[in-house]
Amino acid sequence: MSGFDDAGIFYSDSFGGEQQADDGSVKKTHVKKRFREFLRQYRVGTDRTGFTFKYRDLLKRRCTLGEFWMEVEMEELSSFDEDLADCLYKQPSEHLPLLEEAAKEVADEVTKPRPAGEEAIQDIQVMLRSEGNPANMRSLKSDQMSRLVQIPGMVVSAAAVRSKAVRVSLQCRGCRGVIANIAVRPGLEGYALPRKCNTEQAGRVKCPVDPYFLIPDKCSCVDFQTLKLQESPESVPHGEMPRHVQLYCDRYLCDRVVPGNRVTIMGIYSIKKSGNPSRSKGRDRVGVGIRSSYIRVVGIQVDTEGVGRSVVGAVSPQEEEEIRRLAATPNVFESIAKSIAPSIYGSVDVKKAIACLLFGGSRKRLPDGLTRRGDVNLLMLGDPGTAKSQLLKFVERCAPIAVYTSGKGSSAAGLTASVMRDPVTRNFVMEGGAMVLADGGVVCIDEFDKMREDDRVAIHEAMEQQTISIAKAGITTTLNSRCSVLAAANSVFGRWDDTKGEENIDFMPTILSRFDMIFIIKDEHDEHKDMTLAKHVMNVHLSALTTNQSSEGEIELSMMKKYISYARTKCGPRLSADAAEKLKNRYILMRSGAREHERASDKRSSIPITVRQLEAIIRISESLAKMKLRPFVADGDVDEALRLFQVSTLDAARSGSLSGVEGFSTPQDQEMISRVEKQLKRRFAIGSQVSEHSIVQDFIKQKYPEHAIYKVLHLMMRRGEIQHRMQRKVLYRIK
Repeated sequence: MSGFDDAGIFYSDSFGGEQQADDGSVKKTHVKKRFREFLRQYRVGTDRTGFTFKYRDLLKRRCTLGEFWMEVEMEELSSFDEDLADCLYKQPSEHLPLLEEAAKEVADEVTKPRPAGEEAIQDIQVMLRSEGNPANMRSLKSDQMSRLVQIPGMVVSAAAVRSKAVRVSLQCRGCRGVIANIAVRPGLEGYALPRKCNTEQAGRVKCPVDPYFLIPDKCSCVDFQTLKLQESPESVPHGEMPRHVQLYCDRYLCDRVVPGNRVTIMGIYSIKKSGNPSRSKGRDRVGVGIRSSYIRVVGIQVDTEGVGRSVVGAVSPQEEEEIRRLAATPNVFESIAKSIAPSIYGSVDVKKAIACLLFGGSRKRLPDGLTRRGDVNLLMLGDPGTAKSQLLKFVERCAPIAVYTSGKGSSAAGLTASVMRDPVTRNFVMEGGAMVLADGGVVCIDEFDKMREDDRVAIHEAMEQQTISIAKAGITTTLNSRCSVLAAANSVFGRWDDTKGEENIDFMPTILSRFDMIFIIKDEHDEHKDMTLAKHVMNVHLSALTTNQSSEGEIELSMMKKYISYARTKCGPRLSADAAEKLKNRYILMRSGAREHERASDKRSSIPITVRQLEAIIRISESLAKMKLRPFVADGDVDEALRLFQVSTLDAARSGSLSGVEGFSTPQDQEMISRVEKQLKRRFAIGSQVSEHSIVQDFIKQKYPEHAIYKVLHLMMRRGEIQHRMQRKVLYRIK
């Protein structure tokens, strides 16, 4: 058996620190004894209040349930014996098996006496965890090889669970000799079969080269799974690609996470052979000794809330006090709105809506198991040059977790999830898209109108149910996508055309109803407003200092990020009884108003008012209460939520659809419009064809206002009395 590892196979564990001279068995016995004492004697509590033996009780409870694993806190081990914890940090490959052996011995003691005929205690898997600050993936260097590391990140793909031999038995083809129970090193490195048979060859034919083969029935195996970990989006330097590292999980660590989970990994930084199959062995001299890195996982902490742990964990007690003091100020909502993209002039209501989106409402799990989303979705629709993309870019920087994508460059698979074939194993693996990676944050989709209709349909489920269901290539699963959607789009004609009404909106009602607020942003010509805007733009270009300090009560970006993260984690407001009653009454009024509007305009609105819109107002109210860190929604929050909904979705539903004609205008305007309508009907003969431009110019000469002419033309087109051919710009009479 000696010399089995001499075939040029190097393991990560042999690249650790200085190996001690092998008086090793004495030292290992001492270390295992100290581990045993720690598991037996570590206790929590005090003598006065009573204490419990934490790990002894944990082992007994787990083994009784048939679960042979346990978690050990590194801080508790360090408080018991600092040298022991240091040894585990520096040489985990040597000391972790000793800790597992000690755990098995202690478990064997605490579960006695066992019923007759019950199996002996199985091997115990010890998982490690630490509350210390994790390192960045970019800080992993060669000097940390074979040491214990802790890094945060996001799981982007997970392979299927497979089996790996931990003890193998070999048989020689020639002499049929068996070598049993050979230990295989843990991790992704394999085992090199010996080239020659060691059995004495007296009087027999010599065994051939490479005689050994595995006996599958006599191998001991464990489950293992490989994952791909990507560094957190907020820790990627601007303009750089996110880095990845391969993870190796075994036994009870398999199937702990799915793509999209944010995790903090504790593991042994290891290396494996990086073979190049395209080159022959003799020629690849340059690659000799080069190894690729991976992490052998010994502990996983899953961030179940979907909020970046690194951001929340960075809030100090002083910052928490400052956040609470800020939330107690009476005008905190206005301060937050002013802090959103202060270099962009105006758009006050849009910025307030974005503030509601960043904080979000409260996610609810109902008694029947269904959930109600708490994230607010927002669509900005309108003219180019109104700073929609700049607002999206600011939200990407401001939100604790954010993913920015463009509609034309995004496919359905890129937004949801994709199934692809692993180039090494040739198995299908799943990788999460933008909405999975933004779990717990915001997805910013620019040029939303440039997406194909099929790709927009793919995000229906993700926007309302906040899950993504996949059934491809034999993989059937559901991923979480608990994120807000902030989308920006242009109208059909490039610029918003008031005469075209709802033809400006080229979205299906199914996608529009999933947006809580829809803002129509128009580039209106107003001399005073244009002058103020021009001065603001000049100030931005002339002095960056003026921009940063121009808004009174403005919050710094870093503080804003921590404030949002803290509020989303610590606060989940609910509706009060009075607020619920007010919302119920207003919803009934909105529905009846929408019905009357549709009846008067003789056409269904492309932006429907449904129960989803009622839930949208509830979410906006909760987000306003969350900004103030209050447990319940007040009447003022409901009033502001209703106002925001009125200036966004309700105004968009009535925009360009002749709301003024249908009974919302003054009697003088109504009389003017009816007079214009009579004159127009006289001008049209059945089957005739008239230029729109000539008609408008004729009526302007007769001192009729231009907006009234266009309103009447649009109304007649909606009734089907005239038809409009855009390519020729002509109108002709039907009836």
